[in-house]
Amino acid sequence: MWKKEDGTAPQPTPSWALYTDAANKFRSSAEAFMEHVPLLTEARSAYQEAMLVSAELRNRLDASDEALKSVMTQLEQVVNDHLDEPALDRKKPRCFREKGQEAGRRGSLRQYISGITPRRLRARGLRC
Repeated sequence: MWKKEDGTAPQPTPSWALYTDAANKFRSSAEAFMEHVPLLTEARSAYQEAMLVSAELRNRLDASDEALKSVMTQLEQVVNDHLDEPALDRKKPRCFREKGQEAGRRGSLRQYISGITPRRLRARGLRC
C-alpha cells in the first residue's frame, strides 16, 4: 500500500512546491473517496437487511418443512392403518375377481401374462 524507498534514487529536496503538490493530491483523493462513502454505508445497510430477511426465510422454510414432515407422518399412519384393516370390509379389485369356474385357481389370462397372480401377491405380503 505504501511505497517503500529503496534508497537508490536521489531524494528530492524538500520544497513548498513538493509539499503543495502532495497536499493537493491527498485532498483530491480524499474528496473522491468521500464521494463514495454513502455507497459503502448503503451497501452495509443492504447487506444487513439481506441477512435479516434470509434468516427469516430460513425460519419459515424450516417451520414449513416440519409441518410437511408432520403431515407426511400422519398420512403414512393413516395408510398403514388402512392397509391393516381386515379385507372383509373392502371389495376385491376388479382384476382379481373370479369370473365363474373358468378362472379357477390359475387366475385370468391377463394376470398370467403379466406375471401378477393372487398367489404371488400374497407371497409378497399384499392382499388381493
